Amino acid sequence: MAIMWLTPFEMAEHLAKQAKKRRLKLNLSQKTLSERSDVSLATIKLFERTGKISLASLLKIALVLDCLKHFEELFPEQDPEKFHSLDDLLKDNTRKRGRQ
Repeated sequence: MAIMWLTPFEMAEHLAKQAKKRRLKLNLSQKTLSERSDVSLATIKLFERTGKISLASLLKIALVLDCLKHFEELFPEQDPEKFHSLDDLLKDNTRKRGRQ
């Protein structure tokens, strides 16, 4: 699957399918996942069916499924190797903060 071409909705569905596969591989029922993650059973069912879930609930589920470490890669810092010289580094116009 070419993940870079997915819409946000398609990505949510993809994540839900992956989470369900992981849950089943670990031989966990939805109820057990609910109890271990402190996420309601209804939320887990909705997530697996539609991909809709809050970030906090997703992170709790990822923790139980031993996948939380992958979230560290979500917003990587800028690669310092893109600068070939000190001049390139000094000319970097990357925004340091957002607008209001």
